[in-house]
Amino acid sequence: MNSSQALIISSDSFGVGVHCSIRGGLHNAFHEAESLGIDTFQVFTKNQRQWKEKIIDTEEKSRFLDSYKTSRVKMIFSHASYLINLASNDDALWERSASALIHETQRCHDLGLEFTVVHPGAAKELGEQEGIKMVVKALKIVLHKTKKFPVKILLENTAGQGSSIGYRFEHLKQIMDGVDSSRIGMCFDTCHAFAAGYDIRTKGGFEATMEELDNIVGLKNLHVIHMNDSKGESGSHLDRHEHIGKGKLGLEPFRQIMNRFAHIPKVIETPKKENMDAVNLEVIRGLIH
Repeated sequence: MNSSQALIISSDSFGVGVHCSIRGGLHNAFHEAESLGIDTFQVFTKNQRQWKEKIIDTEEKSRFLDSYKTSRVKMIFSHASYLINLASNDDALWERSASALIHETQRCHDLGLEFTVVHPGAAKELGEQEGIKMVVKALKIVLHKTKKFPVKILLENTAGQGSSIGYRFEHLKQIMDGVDSSRIGMCFDTCHAFAAGYDIRTKGGFEATMEELDNIVGLKNLHVIHMNDSKGESGSHLDRHEHIGKGKLGLEPFRQIMNRFAHIPKVIETPKKENMDAVNLEVIRGLIH
């Protein structure tokens, strides 16, 4: 059985969702989800562009969990702060990053979220291999400090901008092998993969990429998919998301994902202006056979 035939591994089924806003309170994300008719979404559990940590009080936690129970939403996960750099050789930044991910994992546990997605980081002058070692070291600390929590940390593949780690599946494999924990998994971003040089524009190209992903990382370790078209060409290393079908990817990779990965939660992370979330959702839902 080839990888394309072995993709359906669970009876659970998820539609496609979006990244929902928590402006005015975490529970407000459910209002956006309801208005869009989605059963899956991603959130920031705090201001993602500030280091200041958010402590979720009892009232906010209760309100969020009550909304979760009474909504049609099946899956919520978080995206960790963009400030986190687990590959840094700056001791202060590295320690602050590990601490931030510990706090993120705590908040996810408090809110009943299964996953948090994180970018591995930028190695800068350290180089990729040393940067990967720093990521492994940080993740081991985070997992030890949060050993009471079942929350999984999902490494997102990157576009390869600058000195970022994670633009090759081999990077993620090295990190996962180094940490050696079932709590480490992967988030696959379509825009990032394409920008990094994985040409998924055609059915054949998509299948070849998924086979490579399966052989290196293992599809069993893929828990979330980010559905983003790409402003940049294949191999451009440009991390710029475009609306579905409006970029260099076209519709085929999204058609493949919607019909092969029903068991994996999927979210769109494209600009929200002019009600484009609803437009993108309609386009993607139209691709289901």
